[in-house]
Amino acid sequence: MSDAVIRWVGGPVVYATVTSAFRIGEAIEVGPHRRPGEVIRLKDDELVGQVYEDTTGMRPGDSVRGTGAAMSVRLGPHLLGHIFDGLLRPLDAGEKPAPATIAFRPLVRQGDTLTAGAAIGDLPGDGVVQSVLLPPDLAGTVETIAAAGPQPLDAILCTVRTASGDVADIGFFQTWAIRKARPVRRRLPADEPMVTGQRILDTLFPVSRGGQAAIPGGFGTGKTVLQETLAKWCDADVIVYVGCGERGNEMAEVLREFPKLADPRTGRGLMERTVIIANTSNMPVAAREASIYTAVTVGEYFRDQGLHVALMADSTSRWAEALREVSGRLGELPGEAAYPAYLGSRLAEFYERAARVRTLGDKDGSLTIIGAVSPPAGDFSEPVTSHTKRYVRCFWGLDRERAQARFYPAIHPLQSYSENAGRFAAWWAARGNSQWQPHREKLLSLLEAQADLERMARIVGKDSLPPAQQVTLLCAELINEAFLRQSAFSEVDRYCSPQRQTAMLTIILDFIDQAQAALERGAPPQAIAALDILRRVQRMGEEIGEDQLEKFTELRTALQAAMTALGKAASDAA
Repeated sequence: MSDAVIRWVGGPVVYATVTSAFRIGEAIEVGPHRRPGEVIRLKDDELVGQVYEDTTGMRPGDSVRGTGAAMSVRLGPHLLGHIFDGLLRPLDAGEKPAPATIAFRPLVRQGDTLTAGAAIGDLPGDGVVQSVLLPPDLAGTVETIAAAGPQPLDAILCTVRTASGDVADIGFFQTWAIRKARPVRRRLPADEPMVTGQRILDTLFPVSRGGQAAIPGGFGTGKTVLQETLAKWCDADVIVYVGCGERGNEMAEVLREFPKLADPRTGRGLMERTVIIANTSNMPVAAREASIYTAVTVGEYFRDQGLHVALMADSTSRWAEALREVSGRLGELPGEAAYPAYLGSRLAEFYERAARVRTLGDKDGSLTIIGAVSPPAGDFSEPVTSHTKRYVRCFWGLDRERAQARFYPAIHPLQSYSENAGRFAAWWAARGNSQWQPHREKLLSLLEAQADLERMARIVGKDSLPPAQQVTLLCAELINEAFLRQSAFSEVDRYCSPQRQTAMLTIILDFIDQAQAALERGAPPQAIAALDILRRVQRMGEEIGEDQLEKFTELRTALQAAMTALGKAASDAA
């Protein structure tokens, strides 16, 4: 072990004089209470480290001990259903004591040759079926394998003889350095969306499975509510939710609500497939900086088991503030808005660990990262937001005006984008919507036209606009009210499947086409807006549930009849 002696302490940063060799990134134990930390700088005989716990009471002369290993966390079946701090230490250990044994089912036999990352067995149960994997840096021949049945937590499940002749013991748990991405066999194309059940996301701004998305928005625009909704309804096998520096009351609400939520897919508790990592704004700042790396390492661990993982980070702005504070303590030259010059590269390191992959164990898995950003005063040009836009393919900008108008989700359709959307046309065609791409483009064009026409209407008045422009505004309002608005608290409309989205989209586009046709036959815009059927179209999301898809056909037929009658009446009057 390496040793050093503290000569200066300032907040989470310590300067020490080394008496033996250390390495950058090495985990250290600081002070008489052996508080955990990490080496972040070495120069001559000077060591600079950051400490992940409170440094109150430390003083010059206290010892610093190196562990010889990088900052790592313990991964295993104990993660799902529990709450941890930024270093993956349990926060609910007293509430949920660990079981004495875990059911094990072997998948290999004595004499089998295994590659790195291969599964040696799984853990059967009613929830997510987890696997026990070889570490990514270990391969060899099976010497022994445990029998099926309950096994103690510290049991040796398998022994493997490596090519060098060494014998390694494999148990339920393994450790991995948090700042090192776990290796994969290869990355797969981002040609499949992660279905969220939110129409504005799935239809207009879809995120790929294994992709990256950012949710920037000012205070009160609904970032946390949207992330909680995505955690509940997205089609991921495992949810990793990391609160990195959020306010204590917001994090307390997450910790209180998540254990009570039911998984809509299984009816069981949502926490059974969730890992929560909590690091509030009053907790040690250096641990906040490490928390997102801990979370993404947990996500990669489940991804390597062939599972689809969604990681929710709330929020990366608070994480960046931790970087800024530590950087200031180090006396580094500040960059824009006093953030460190390496802010962009750190964000890239985090978001680039998202991927859809072929694992070392020859399974398909994915890790999708959705990071909330809290720009001061909702300014999307500030450094964290602008750097984040460089590394994400999906940008869901929350708008304060829409949020204040009680419009949920408050995602602004003209400030948001999805760079991968064009790749999903085949996926939607396989689910009955071969025109998804042109339909999506038509919606966006109408919403853009609405923004231009509303500026004009504020000057001359809406009734002074030409009839065609009045109908355009009417159609755009219908898109917003009937399709983009979706209540997270509605029993019927809080989730919308791709099939239901397609049915609703078809009816809205039918209305748009037939409204324009009726206008050409002489029907006034006021008559189109006064149709009773329009109210039913506006309310279809609340009135037609997932088990009533046939009612969309009835509504479409009624819409066509009403519009035909309106057009005929206009023609007869002319």
